[in-house]
Amino acid sequence: MKRQSLNVKSLLGGLLISTNLLLGGAHTAKAQISQADTSEFRRIEQPLGLKVGVAAAGAGLIGLELWWFLFSKNKAQTAQASDGVQSVDITVDGGYSPDQIVVQAGQPVRLNFLRKDPSSCLEQIILPDFNKSLDLPLNQEATIEILPEAAGNYTFHCGMNMFRGTLTAKEDS
Repeated sequence: MKRQSLNVKSLLGGLLISTNLLLGGAHTAKAQISQADTSEFRRIEQPLGLKVGVAAAGAGLIGLELWWFLFSKNKAQTAQASDGVQSVDITVDGGYSPDQIVVQAGQPVRLNFLRKDPSSCLEQIILPDFNKSLDLPLNQEATIEILPEAAGNYTFHCGMNMFRGTLTAKEDS
């Protein structure tokens, strides 16, 4: 009983101290801020070389981002036809390489995937336009065959839809 009464007293004491700090402490902090001279800021001069260096580094990073998102895209690879079947070898390592493939519409396509990346996201390839999916074992080739009947763009992606590729089917020229 004595121990319970001590716990209640300490709880009430802590509550009173917290309330006092919240209410009284706020007024004290406000008083300190109002007394401080905040109308002027002290200017800190920086050397010209530092200013130029920071500006150059910023411009370089902007240029790197533009290159990465606009100009570093892989060129499309055209599938090679053999015995009436178009075939493409795709390496799965942090994405798909190539991730843009050009094929002829109306001809069967064989996609040969070699997965080198152990991440679970890339364990499966999904081709939603063809209602097909394929599990990709690590360091082994896995093959899937599809038939793009009409010209157009068909996508393929990993199981989490984070990595994507495009299969472009074109009409015979």
